[in-house]
Amino acid sequence: MKKKKQENYLERRPVRREGLAWNTDQEGLVTLELQNTGIMNRVAQRLFKKPKVSYVHLEEIGSFVWPLLDGSRTILTLGEAVKERFGEQAEPLYERLARYFQILDSYHFVEWKQND
Repeated sequence: MKKKKQENYLERRPVRREGLAWNTDQEGLVTLELQNTGIMNRVAQRLFKKPKVSYVHLEEIGSFVWPLLDGSRTILTLGEAVKERFGEQAEPLYERLARYFQILDSYHFVEWKQND
């Protein structure tokens, strides 16, 4: 029986979810724009005055990383760019990045490119 190779989380290659709108403000901070669609969202919009669009504001390091998520870079190489830009401010670097990507993944903001 062939064993499946254990994946190293830091070798994963994140890519922004297609169709997810975002913009960058004058300070370089990224805001994601989420369309609240579907029947339950429409009901909530009418009954509870919920917005049609929700905004997620990323902090400084997340805003630096977000535009780099094109599927060509691993979390490890993204970490190197973050360390170069933010230095000690980013520590503990890979623990923070791993948690950041777990959160992005849990909200379906990112997808993962297959490693070749």
